Amino acid sequence: MQAVAIGLFCFTAIYLIVDPFTQMAAIYLCFGSIVTVAGRNYGSPRMVSVFTSAFLLPVGVGLALRGDIPHILLGLIMVPFYLIVVTTAAQVRQVLFSAVTGHRQARQIAQRFDRALNTMPHGLVMLDSTGRIAVANAEAAHIVAARSPDNLIGRSLKSLMMRGIAAGLLDAGECDFAEAQLATALREGRDRKLFLNFRDGRHLELSSRAGGDELGVVIFEDVTARVETEEKVRFMASFDGLTGLANRAFFHETVTKILATGERQRLCGLAVFDLDDFKTINDTLGHPVGDGVIYAVAERLNAFADEDVIVSRFGGDEFMVFFNNVTSEYAFKSHLEQIFAALQEDVDIAGNMLRIQCSAGAVLALASEIDVDQIAVKADLALYRAKDGGKAGWRLFEASMDAAFRSRQIMKADLRSAVEARSLRVVYQPIISMESMRISSCEALCRWDHPELGPISPAVFIPLAEEMGIISQISAFVVAQACIECVKWPEQISVSVNLSAKDFRNRAILDKICDALASTGLAPHRLEIEVTETALLDDKAATRMLLDELKDLGVRIALDDFGTGYSSLSYLHTLPLDKVKIDRSFLLDVTRSQRSLEFLKGIVNLSRPLGLSVTIEGVETFEQLKILAREVKPDLAQGFLFGAALTASGIDTMSNTVWPFATEIRRVDHAARH
Repeated sequence: MQAVAIGLFCFTAIYLIVDPFTQMAAIYLCFGSIVTVAGRNYGSPRMVSVFTSAFLLPVGVGLALRGDIPHILLGLIMVPFYLIVVTTAAQVRQVLFSAVTGHRQARQIAQRFDRALNTMPHGLVMLDSTGRIAVANAEAAHIVAARSPDNLIGRSLKSLMMRGIAAGLLDAGECDFAEAQLATALREGRDRKLFLNFRDGRHLELSSRAGGDELGVVIFEDVTARVETEEKVRFMASFDGLTGLANRAFFHETVTKILATGERQRLCGLAVFDLDDFKTINDTLGHPVGDGVIYAVAERLNAFADEDVIVSRFGGDEFMVFFNNVTSEYAFKSHLEQIFAALQEDVDIAGNMLRIQCSAGAVLALASEIDVDQIAVKADLALYRAKDGGKAGWRLFEASMDAAFRSRQIMKADLRSAVEARSLRVVYQPIISMESMRISSCEALCRWDHPELGPISPAVFIPLAEEMGIISQISAFVVAQACIECVKWPEQISVSVNLSAKDFRNRAILDKICDALASTGLAPHRLEIEVTETALLDDKAATRMLLDELKDLGVRIALDDFGTGYSSLSYLHTLPLDKVKIDRSFLLDVTRSQRSLEFLKGIVNLSRPLGLSVTIEGVETFEQLKILAREVKPDLAQGFLFGAALTASGIDTMSNTVWPFATEIRRVDHAARH
């Protein structure tokens, strides 16, 4: 209404009332009002258009109606003026809208920056060109014990560090050093990292970053967890987790460093301690109790540790102790005796009173001659000798131990080669029938002729083979050779093969026996497998299952070395046996001991009703044979009285031979019957 009124007033003054003052006043009023439209109504383009049209349309119409050219031209000028006002209002609107939007965005960015800054896990301060803090976050305030980040604004870096001193977290010297280093780095535009250790146990990492806009940044990162983790990792890399003693690698490193310093001609010693029968503790009482025993041993050993005595847990139940600056061999032995005595005392582990028993091996040498790995091997050799001597003792290394060890290793390698090359041979010890005095069977025995050392006793190489894990290969070889030869002998002669306890731990030997019988065509009843009580004790259920399968094949089963075990009698009726072989130890004094004689008679009388034949081993004299024929009456006899072991051809040759004392034995037997 205002714009229409002013516009009509201008129309009246220009066209209806021709008065110069009135016209001038109307034009001033109209154009003065139009100026306010762009600044007042810019927010609504429609209102700007309405206002401008209401002002200018009457003016333009009035000028045009005057009819002359000048007034008509002035009237037409109202059109571009209209456009100028509308455009100006639009520009004002756009400028102010952009300003409002920019302010809002800036505020959002500031809020996001503030949130990001104050939720950082690290402390942060920004320094201006004068070295004063311009920006700080909440974590920085917390680290230096300030109430809020605002309390840090305007402070210098030195003042900030002084708060750490005031709070009792930093030393003055450490604070001055850190401030100087950071200030220099920022001034020179370099990055710098420093570590500060607070008195409350925290660890702080300070990182300076030079800024391109004259703002330097210092970041405070609490690295306590990281430092503790790194320390734990370093500890685990150097020390045993259970006992806290140096582990193998750290012990080796430490001893190597010690040996490289000091007097080169001084005596040094090394001892290795190994718990006896530790597996039994774990198996019967459990691993937690076993760990308790390990910890107790470690405590007792560590009681002797000092700057010249380094104690280590090498792993499992093995400990290593290094002695530096040993005064003499006597002092070394005395020190070991003290340690050994301390280890032998009883210990209470979870209510279990246990007697710790261990064996040890030690070596003494000049520092200049010691290589840690080599003396550890020598100490182990002495330990093995101590265990072979009955355990619960210690031995000092001697040169002969090394020679024996090297010889044993060479023999192992040679034995493996001999087994792989099938250069072992099999001989057969005759087993004589007491009734006919002829060969009824024979026992296959393995022999090894070393190319340099000559014949090696089975008592030497069989334990070696068991230790090396190749005993089953030897057993399979003997079974195969025995079947090959037995099929060539007269049908009344059988062959027996003694299997190792380790042969019964898997079914491989059963497959080998089946293959040997199938490939040779030997009747299964002519093959006899001898099993010792040791094999039965290792895994009775598995051995019984294997024996049952052998029995199903038709192979005969003999219990070897009967009478030497504590539970042998229980096997006579629980196992699928065909024969019992009585150990030679019961025949040694049979000619003098009535007790031994009664034992032999009792076993024979006990076995026969069970359908078991009886073989007595170790018959070496004719007197023993006569007593057996007269009193004991076994089915078979075996021993050197009937000659040494023969080759396969020798058994074939002697198969029909009757031993020359058969007549006298029959006479003795006849006399005993009547």
